Amino acid sequence: MNKLSLAFLLTTFSLFGQNDAKTCETLSKINALLQREHYQPKPIDDSLSVFVFDSFLDALDSNRNLFTKIEYEKLCEHRLQLDNYLLQNNCSFMNDFVAAYTLALNRKKKVLEKIQKEPFDYKSNDSVKFSKKKFPFDLVATNLERVWKKRIRYDILEDISKLSSNLDSLNQNFSTLEKTTKIKLFDANLCQVNSILETKGRIESDLQNTFLNLFCTYFDPHSNYFSLAAKSSFMSGLSTSTLSLGLNVGFNEKEEIVVQEIVPGGPAAKTGKFEKDDTILAVSNTKGISYTVSCSSIEKIGELIFLDSNTNIELTIQKKNGAVMIVFLRKLVMKATNNVVYSFIAEKEAKIGYINIPSFYSNFDGNSVQGCADDVAKEIVKLQKDNIKGLVIDLQNNGGGAIQEAIKLAGMFIDIGPLSVLVDSKDQQTILKDFNRGSVYNGPLVVLINGNSASASEFFAAAIQDYNRGMIIGSTSLGKATMQAILPLDEKNQQDFVKVTIEKFYRVSGKSHQIQGIIPDIALPILFDSITPREDSYKTALKNDNITTKARFSPLPRTYFPQLTALSKKRVKANVRFNEINTANEQINALYNNPKKPTRLVFKDVFDDVHEIDSLWGKVKKIVESESDFTLSNTSYDVENLKFDTFQQESNTYKIKNLKNSPYLEEAIAILNDYRTLIK
Repeated sequence: MNKLSLAFLLTTFSLFGQNDAKTCETLSKINALLQREHYQPKPIDDSLSVFVFDSFLDALDSNRNLFTKIEYEKLCEHRLQLDNYLLQNNCSFMNDFVAAYTLALNRKKKVLEKIQKEPFDYKSNDSVKFSKKKFPFDLVATNLERVWKKRIRYDILEDISKLSSNLDSLNQNFSTLEKTTKIKLFDANLCQVNSILETKGRIESDLQNTFLNLFCTYFDPHSNYFSLAAKSSFMSGLSTSTLSLGLNVGFNEKEEIVVQEIVPGGPAAKTGKFEKDDTILAVSNTKGISYTVSCSSIEKIGELIFLDSNTNIELTIQKKNGAVMIVFLRKLVMKATNNVVYSFIAEKEAKIGYINIPSFYSNFDGNSVQGCADDVAKEIVKLQKDNIKGLVIDLQNNGGGAIQEAIKLAGMFIDIGPLSVLVDSKDQQTILKDFNRGSVYNGPLVVLINGNSASASEFFAAAIQDYNRGMIIGSTSLGKATMQAILPLDEKNQQDFVKVTIEKFYRVSGKSHQIQGIIPDIALPILFDSITPREDSYKTALKNDNITTKARFSPLPRTYFPQLTALSKKRVKANVRFNEINTANEQINALYNNPKKPTRLVFKDVFDDVHEIDSLWGKVKKIVESESDFTLSNTSYDVENLKFDTFQQESNTYKIKNLKNSPYLEEAIAILNDYRTLIK
């Protein structure tokens, strides 16, 4: 699953009130705001009803094991009526969803409590089916017990299988492992259900908030509802310094919170007790507040972990071998290393500057002028003092941020001229320009992108590509060419907000990379590239189109581009690691795209199913961990600064270790060296 940042963990929805009138009032305000401000507002009609209804039911019962077919068909009475309800200012329909969901949860609880006491048969011929597409709502009430028995049995066998790749060893200890795993899974499932049922008003508020957010996403996938707390978190999520535990966490496929990264030099790393994929079971602070992860809302857990007022935290974690331990952590003020620009000197034949831009962060409160672009300028100055002969800007996995930072950054490499064209809902064009003559860096440039490079990253890459200022290499970017603003529903009482898409930006040529993405000048094989979700995976993504614009720009000549492209293609074709990536991708694509056969609910079959991909992941790991053929070092300036900062020393070592494995930086260096040869 994706990494959980502060912004995401704390993105909660404020209560819309406990009555239909309040819900309808909020919904009406959201619709009015979207109709007034959205770049491409949509009519309130049956299409909206169908999208919101289907998405709502998917959110409530994604695994199709809560609602029966009869209950689903009863709710379908509303499928084509939601638009009418809105226009009639009638939100009583929500009562039917609340009643059905409450009934389904109580029924699930009753079934789980019953089958929890029963022994499970692991030698039957029962099997489970898998599908990339959603199953239909065809559950029959009399089959519910059988469905949940199969689900829990599979989860038990899967959990045990993941403990080791040694089948004989697991078989020898199966009885003990089955007992403890069964208790853990039932406790987690029942705790979660009880938490929802026993928290007053939670079902009503959860369903209302989910519905309202889905209403926004009908207009486009980047329009969302925000509470005041969520707005603050969203904005502060692009800060560069924070009080932190030094852990990045995320969800696994079971919606458990797992450790995804231990930040070098941080509190968690210093304990030596954390490993990637550790599961976080419980969180508590020194004020007596404690939450069990499986039965607490992600918002409450996020508040406890991330709020600065909770300085001391205890995490209960479970290791991959099943061992449980409690770890005490004291937060430290740390640089948000996953959000700060940094640079190195990469060398093979010549010194090449490398700058990584993880996000286009900015100071949204306006207390300082410092942001991503200013930080890049400082790194360029450091690199130039060490006489670099070329520069690589790495925007891989950069999901964007502040567009003003992207404008400033593009202006550092382009002398002067238009960078992009913004178009609003009235088709009015605003040409975004670099008004500052001159540039910070005039030398040869390569920009790295991939399928996770989005928004502001694409803005910058497009400007560089349109002006032929540098070569874009990697894989096609995400394809998001829209601008959002966070607007209050009520100017006088700013408690509820909508992040709404207000503009679309086009390249200076009038073309759009919406949906299409930035297509690199030189395409490189990238692991998992074809299964990386991009903008076109969203049902409500805005379409690609072109405009006629008055923007006039003078691109540089593409004098050496054909030769550089030909040399790179020849080199990539002969490169062992790139060929290994292509081979691995073929297997990954087959694994992902081919229908998965049903799995019998016996231990060996589930074990074989879980470990079927071990050899493939072994190949992937080998590819990822292979060192590339270049040297990496710090700038002279950073060498001196690092002498006095232990945390930065550890972080620096970690970054160098990861970057040394990059075949993309290696190819970028080769391209820049080719350029040096061609111009001699």
